[in-house]
Amino acid sequence: MEQNKDLCPSWNLCNEIADIALQSDHCELAFFSLQFMARWIARGEIERPPLLWPVDHGLIVSALATAGRTYNPKLLEASWSILKRTSRGDTVPSPECYLAKISAYSSLGNLPKAYGTLREFEAAHGNPRDEALQDLFSPFTSLNPLVVASSKKGFVTLDEVYYQLENLSQGDPPYKFVAALNCIIMGCGNIWDVDRAYQTFNAIDASFGLTPDIHSYNSLIYAFGKLKKTEEAVKVFDHFVSLSLKPNATTYSLLVDAHLVTKNQKAALSVIQEMVQEGYVPSKELLKKVRKRCVREMDDVTNSKIGALASQFNIRLGTENRRNILFNLEYSTESA
Repeated sequence: MEQNKDLCPSWNLCNEIADIALQSDHCELAFFSLQFMARWIARGEIERPPLLWPVDHGLIVSALATAGRTYNPKLLEASWSILKRTSRGDTVPSPECYLAKISAYSSLGNLPKAYGTLREFEAAHGNPRDEALQDLFSPFTSLNPLVVASSKKGFVTLDEVYYQLENLSQGDPPYKFVAALNCIIMGCGNIWDVDRAYQTFNAIDASFGLTPDIHSYNSLIYAFGKLKKTEEAVKVFDHFVSLSLKPNATTYSLLVDAHLVTKNQKAALSVIQEMVQEGYVPSKELLKKVRKRCVREMDDVTNSKIGALASQFNIRLGTENRRNILFNLEYSTESA
């Protein structure tokens, strides 16, 4: 029995076992394979010269995703420990690794550690200048699992997170990061609390001394749009455009939603046309939403313009044959 404890699969076999285990969500087997990998890493470090075993970041991302999906904190900690040990302080984990860890902690409901990981993520990859990299900190995409977890219990969890961030901002050294506050703003929108969303938005500058970014304004537009406050959403858009802040594709999509919720398909079309002028391509889902509203409001003119836009970008919206069958049914009061 003692001899069996010393047995260890080869490094390549450990990777294969981990890969197969993660594909089938077998957390125990994945955990043991990571343990064996840790043994190989420890052995390599004491050899002369040292033998540094490389760990595939994709495998770690998969392990973190599995840990979040199966609510397994043991696998989460083990996979992150392997990643940190193999990096040896020379390289920082990739953004995908940080986002997978944030998503896993969010699934587990461990918000302090989720926001703590966001803090590490910001320190390693914060302040990106590229627009594509800025989406790494978007509450609508990358950080959406954190937003959902923060608003799961309504204002209770949102207030807890806000006060936690407020305490961190007064610490030594202070931690202030607008992405965390953006998650709260969007979380307030999720629970239909636009007043709390607006107060949090104002606190970015007043209480934390930070400057709202495009995701801050998008989150506020989202909150106003959910409550059919389209006029306020448009004012937010006009305000940050006057500050020379460039809207992104998400901004225009949110404005379209804000107009559609008040059954104003013509204004939604105008937003899409402005979006195209700015160099963005409307998504198929966005065009289909406007088209459905046009059909319901029997607005054939706007509908034809949406069809022209779809043709311009080679987007197939599909036919409305099944819907037309319902509209063209001929009812009869005569008995069969």
